[in-house]
Amino acid sequence: MPCADEAPVSLTPPAGASALLGALPDPVLQLTEEGGVAWLNPAARERLGEPGPGGWRDLFSPETAGLLAEAAAQVRAGAPEVRRSVGLPGSLSSALATLTPDGGGGVLLHLRDSRHPLEVAEELMDGLGLGLLVQAEDGRVLQANAAGQRLLDLSLAQMTGTVPAQGDWHVVSAAGDRLSSEELPTRAAQQTGEAQRDVLLGVALPQEAGGTRWLNVTALPRHIPGTRQAKQVTTVFADVTREQTLRRELESSEQRYRSLVEATSQIVWTTSADGTFGGPQPDWTAFTGQPEAEYTGAGWLTALHPEDRASAELAWAHASATRSLYQTEYRLRRADGTYVPMLARGVPVLAPDGQVREWVGVNQDLSAVRAAEEHLRALNAELEDRVAGRTRELAELTRFSTLLLTAAGEGIFGLDRRGRTTFANPAAARLLGYSIERLIGADQHALIHHHRADGAAYPVGECPIHQTLQDGQPRRCEEDVFWHAGGRAVPVSYVVSPTHDAAGEVSGAVVMFQDIGERQQARAELEAAVRDLERSNAELEQFAYVASHDLQEPLRTLGSYAELLARRYHGQLDDRADQYLGFMVEAVGRMRGLIQDLLSFARVGRAGGTGAVPTPVSLDGALRQAQGNVRALLEATGGELIWDTPQTVRGHPGLLIQLLTNLIGNGLKFHRGGVPPQVRVTAAQEGEEVLIRVADNGIGIAPEYHERVFAIFQRLNPRETYPGNGMGLAICRKIAEAHGGGLTLTSTPGEGTTFLLRLPLWREDA
Repeated sequence: MPCADEAPVSLTPPAGASALLGALPDPVLQLTEEGGVAWLNPAARERLGEPGPGGWRDLFSPETAGLLAEAAAQVRAGAPEVRRSVGLPGSLSSALATLTPDGGGGVLLHLRDSRHPLEVAEELMDGLGLGLLVQAEDGRVLQANAAGQRLLDLSLAQMTGTVPAQGDWHVVSAAGDRLSSEELPTRAAQQTGEAQRDVLLGVALPQEAGGTRWLNVTALPRHIPGTRQAKQVTTVFADVTREQTLRRELESSEQRYRSLVEATSQIVWTTSADGTFGGPQPDWTAFTGQPEAEYTGAGWLTALHPEDRASAELAWAHASATRSLYQTEYRLRRADGTYVPMLARGVPVLAPDGQVREWVGVNQDLSAVRAAEEHLRALNAELEDRVAGRTRELAELTRFSTLLLTAAGEGIFGLDRRGRTTFANPAAARLLGYSIERLIGADQHALIHHHRADGAAYPVGECPIHQTLQDGQPRRCEEDVFWHAGGRAVPVSYVVSPTHDAAGEVSGAVVMFQDIGERQQARAELEAAVRDLERSNAELEQFAYVASHDLQEPLRTLGSYAELLARRYHGQLDDRADQYLGFMVEAVGRMRGLIQDLLSFARVGRAGGTGAVPTPVSLDGALRQAQGNVRALLEATGGELIWDTPQTVRGHPGLLIQLLTNLIGNGLKFHRGGVPPQVRVTAAQEGEEVLIRVADNGIGIAPEYHERVFAIFQRLNPRETYPGNGMGLAICRKIAEAHGGGLTLTSTPGEGTTFLLRLPLWREDA
C-alpha cells in the first residue's frame, strides 16, 4: 500500500507510448511495485474509474486483485507475459508484461474484451443503429443483430424461414422495381467474391401503409482460404430513409426550379464570388454567340447595345459591392446580330459564414412583353379613337333622333313602366290635339285610350300597350282609336316596342302611331271600285257569251249558203266568182273559230264565278284525256307526248283538261320543219303548289314576245304557216289564274319553249 505522503498518480504515460496507449479502446494501467498506479489511459478511467487510497487493488475484487498481484510478481520475476481472466468485470481478460527488460518501468496491465468479435460487432452495430446480417454459402441467415431485425421488420425466425413473413414483404431497387433474391447484393457478393458497397435498396413495410424503408447496403464476402469463393457473406446496412426522402425532395425542388428558370428565362449565368464573369456559360454563348475567351471579365459588355453598356456596368458594380440584388434592363445582341430587350437579374449565393460564394443570374427575353406593351398602346389608341368616334356618332345620333322625332309624320311617344308619357314628338301632339307639355307626365291610357271605337269603356288590362309594359313583348295593332283633345276618335294603327334598363328589365315602351282615317277612306273607295269592276267584268263576260252565242245563228246560215253556192255552182261561173266563194267560205270558218274561242274565253270567267266547288284532279288522268284530244295532231306531225306527273291538283277538271290540251297542241303545232315535235310534261311540288313544266322542241319565242303571246287575238306568225286565232294562250292563262295559279314561259328561239304552269296542290284537310 502506498504511504499517505506518496506522490499522486501520474497521468503522464511512459515516454514514446503516450499516443499509442492513449488511443487504445481497452483499459491499460501502469502498476508500481508498491501497489500504486503510475498511469492509466482514458479507456481504463472510463471503464474502471479512479483508483482509491488502496491503489489499483481498489479497482478490482479482492480475489481478482490477488490474482493480478501474483501475475505481476511473476512478470517481475522474469516471465514474459502472464494472462488472467477470472473475476474481471464483464468479459475482460488481462495481460501483464514489463515495460523494460529489467522491469524498472513497472508492470503494464492490459485488460481486453474476451468476447467473440462478432458479438462485439453486434453490440457496436446495435449501438450505432446499423443492421448486421451473416449468411451462409447457400444463402441461409445465420445471425442478425437486433438493429437488423428492426430495420428489415423481420424477426430472426422469419429471416431463417421457420416463421413466415407477414404480408407482402419484398425488396425494391432504387428505381422502385421489385427484386428477387438472386438480384440482391448479398447474392452478387456470394457469386463474384467481391464486396458490394453502398447499394441503395428499399424494403416494403406492410405495417406502414405502403411506406418504403430505404437502406444503404454493403455486402462483404468471407473467402474460403486460398480461393475467391465466399464462405459467408456479412451484410451491413443503415437506414437512409430520411436522407433518401430529402434527396428526392431536393431533386424534385431542383427540377421544379430548373423548369421554372428555363420556362421564364432565356439565359442562366453564374459568376465568381468577386463578380467576375467567366468560366463556361453555355446559355450566354448559345444566345450571343460569344465564346468564353470573348465574354470573360468585362468582355460580356461588348454583346450589349453601346447605349446600354454604361448603365449595365454601373448596376453590376453596385450589386457586387453591396452584395444586393442585381437588376437592370438592356438590349443584348443575339447571334444573328439582332438586339433583343432583356431583363437581367442576379442574386448572391452566400456561404455558411455569410461570405458570397458565387452569383447566379438569369436574363429574360422582354420581346413578347415589349410587343404586348406596344400592342396594348395601339389598342388603347384605337379604343380612344373608337370612343371619340362613338361619342361623335352618339352626338350625331342624338341630333338625328331629335330631328327625326321633330320631322316625323307619325306620332311617337314614350312611356315609363307605369304608363306615363315621358316624351312626345310634335306630330303626336298635332294628331292628338294636345300640347307636348300636356302629354308629358300624363297617364297615356286615361288621356287618349280610355274608350273603344264604339264608345265602350276600354279596360287598361286589355290594352295592347299596357300588356307590352307588363310582359315586354312588342305588339302591332292595325286598327284602333286614340281620342283627340276635342273629343273625337282618331283612327290609328300603332306599333308598341318595349325598352329595357341595364339589367334587362322592362323599363317602359315606345309607341309609334299614324292617323289611318285617310287610308280607311281610300280603302273604302278602292273596295267600291273593285266591286264596280267585278260587276263590269261580269257584265262584259255575260255580253261576250251572249254576243258570241247570238252570232252563231246568222253565221251558220251564212256559212251554209256560201258552202251550198260553192258546191252547186262551182265551174258554172267564171274563175273569179269561184275564188270569191272560196274566200267567203274560208272567212266564215275563221269567224266560226273566233266565236268559239270567244265563247271559251267567256266560259272560263263564268266557270270561275259560278261558285262551283273545286275537286281533286289527277294530272296523270287529265293528260291522258288531253292526249286523246290531240291524237290527230300527233299522227299528222309524227309528234311524241311524254309526261311524268304523279301529283293531284285542286281545280275544275274540264278547264284543266282544256288548259293542258291547248299547251300541248301549241307545242305540236309550232314545230320546226324537218324535226318531229316532242312535248315533255313534268311536275314537282313546291310548298302548297305544283309547278308543271310543258316543254317542246319547237321554233321558240323571242324574249320581247314572252308576255304578248298571252293577250287575246295575238299572233306572231302568218296564218298560212301556222293556223289559229291567237286566243289559245290567253285562254290558258285565264284558266290558270281562275284556279289561283299562274302561267309564264321561258324560251330560246330555234330550240323550243317551256311553259311554267302553277296550280294549287290538293290536300284532304284543305
